[in-house]
Amino acid sequence: MSAASLLIRDIHTLLTMDPAGTILRGGYVYAEDGEIRAVGQEPPETLRPDRTIRAPYAVALPGLVNTHHHLYQTLTRAYPGGVDAELFDWLRALYPVWARLDAEAVHISSTLGMAELMLSGCTTTTDHHYVFPRGREGLIEAQVEAAAALWMRFHPTRGSMSVGESQGGLPPDSVVQNEDVILADCERLVNRYHDRRPGAMVRLALAPCSPFSVSPDLMRRTAEMAARHGVRLHTHLAETREEEAYCLVRFGRRPLDLLSDVGWVGGSTWLAHGIYFNDEEIARLGRAGVGIAHCPSSNMRLGSGIAPVLRLRAAGCPVGLAVDGSASNDSSHMLAEARQALLVARVAGGAAAMKVRDALRLATVEGARCLGRDDIGSLEPGRRADLALFDLRAIGYSGAGDAVAALLLCAPERVSTLVVEGRVVVEDGVLRTVAIEPVVARHRRTAERLTGLRVI
Repeated sequence: MSAASLLIRDIHTLLTMDPAGTILRGGYVYAEDGEIRAVGQEPPETLRPDRTIRAPYAVALPGLVNTHHHLYQTLTRAYPGGVDAELFDWLRALYPVWARLDAEAVHISSTLGMAELMLSGCTTTTDHHYVFPRGREGLIEAQVEAAAALWMRFHPTRGSMSVGESQGGLPPDSVVQNEDVILADCERLVNRYHDRRPGAMVRLALAPCSPFSVSPDLMRRTAEMAARHGVRLHTHLAETREEEAYCLVRFGRRPLDLLSDVGWVGGSTWLAHGIYFNDEEIARLGRAGVGIAHCPSSNMRLGSGIAPVLRLRAAGCPVGLAVDGSASNDSSHMLAEARQALLVARVAGGAAAMKVRDALRLATVEGARCLGRDDIGSLEPGRRADLALFDLRAIGYSGAGDAVAALLLCAPERVSTLVVEGRVVVEDGVLRTVAIEPVVARHRRTAERLTGLRVI
């Protein structure tokens, strides 16, 4: 479905995110069959693209990569019971609502959440779906269908919860599953959806939810399955002090030690949050090449803390960026999230602690590394043609002297043009693959059905 050939030329500022940090003024990107074939200053006159876009007022960069999300939570934004709560109380307030999820709710919430991400410049997203109410089928399938309709690169993760309240866990028993059932469904979904080929639009990972909702045995067996199938592993870890205390009381181990015991500390793992690691643990994570999905807005919204991003990166961890769930952010705007990452790093370490380009690296090439991708995240020949273009004529950029810095220092804007696998999916700030107005109307009706509230 990608355009046979696409030329974007005369780009005001082209931020390639290549290893040299190349920025071109008035440059071009040329793609064929979804792959970037050339990047440079002036396109050869011999090029005969099927489509040409001139972008003299745009800053262009690789499509943004979101490394952690809970798309179903778009249905419970600003939920009254969780507005001023920390993580555990927030979860207790929302679990009973999420226990009503079905495939229709997951499909519409995924469609709306992905559309919101795309309009912020995001071309690739993962999703951590771990709520499987009894008797509800086809939830991951609904997400994959939504991504295909939107034409978004998608890394769903088959999440799981197996330890409910009656066994000392946090979630209600109505949303936990038998571990053999979980593993059988994981294998089924990997066999059905995981695409190992370069340029894949769908890749699957396995993602037990957290230390307070699954058993160590499920974590161990999941790691063994992932190794057999060559898929990645994902979970929440070191998000709050409460989680740390829970692990010490229940298992006699700190969260990372528990993870190590079950065979998860390796280069195929990426973790959400990663706030409460000590220096020795950060060194271990770096040596193993474990990725971290940094969720600054969610961490601040829930009062969880500030992740040690600079130390994690210095140790060798790939650190990607993530909007996290839309009931704990409560937004799916990747450019806004990159801005938050920049600002919170400077709060913690001073104005020189993180540069604008470093924050954009988290949102692009390092996010791709977290997902195990070497074919996205930068604009170089051989990479997939995923690009985001922001129009510098927007009112919020007026007066800005540095086009790259304006992306994050000025108010976050909607993307003007978005290209995924060589196909233009957003044009003039409008999503072209799915009509958004009916999606929003259906999403609101579904939110009211799920929550019993009159939503905005």
